[in-house]
Amino acid sequence: MTPFLESPFVTALSRIAFALLPLVLVGNARADDAVRLPPRGEFHLFLLAGQSNMAGRGEVEPSDREPIPHVLALDAAGNWVPARDPIHWDKPSAGVGLARSFAVEYLKHHPGVTVGFIPAACGGSPISTWAPGQYFDQTHSHPYDDALTRTRRALQAGILRGILWHQGESDTQPELAPSYEASLTALIARLRRELGAPRVPFVIGQLGQFAAVPWNEPTRAVDAAHRNVAAAVPLAALVSSHGLASNPDNIHFSAAALREFGRRYAVEFDALEREAAARH
Repeated sequence: MTPFLESPFVTALSRIAFALLPLVLVGNARADDAVRLPPRGEFHLFLLAGQSNMAGRGEVEPSDREPIPHVLALDAAGNWVPARDPIHWDKPSAGVGLARSFAVEYLKHHPGVTVGFIPAACGGSPISTWAPGQYFDQTHSHPYDDALTRTRRALQAGILRGILWHQGESDTQPELAPSYEASLTALIARLRRELGAPRVPFVIGQLGQFAAVPWNEPTRAVDAAHRNVAAAVPLAALVSSHGLASNPDNIHFSAAALREFGRRYAVEFDALEREAAARH
């Protein structure tokens, strides 16, 4: 299939350098994390954006620390390493997320490629911080600007195939929910424009449906916004959270739920790929 993005940021020299040379390991990287990247066309990148349920707060088990062949992630230092949970580092509570199970399903339909995740989610971040120049004090970061920086770095080595989004809990407030739909629509357009990816699929995860915390009116409004955006924006989709359980905090999805969520994201992404192919 024709890639969604051929980045203008990549030169012939960087293609060769990133394909042939292992990255230097720094910080908390493990000695056995050194990797050789595949050819750029075989390196399929996914931006992980949103707040804590995208970053993942599931309890990490030993199996979550085992590498999955052909699944990598950018670490905090900007190095490509095996995608072990926690993939994110936004807060000390980072744990199991949905990315690894998404990758396993994705590779079933794309044998021979390597998946590369770009972690950018920031726990607790409202959508207002996902705009140029906005600082978020909980994670001491600029969510939108940092996501762009990491993605542009990643594009030197691979091709952007999709954006996976889960966010909205912080906007389930009476004063914030009414503007959520317009903000998300603008964010999708801005990301696609600034990354030179007008047709990159954008997959939205539904908010948690936890029996202990019934939805109020603002939560229903954010859910309606997610549905409306998925229906109105080209190559966007909504992933159902029906039946997915929470951690004891009744805020974050459990590890088992996130693994299932990742598989559901992959199903919706596959449908968007088929839709994109049918248009060409």
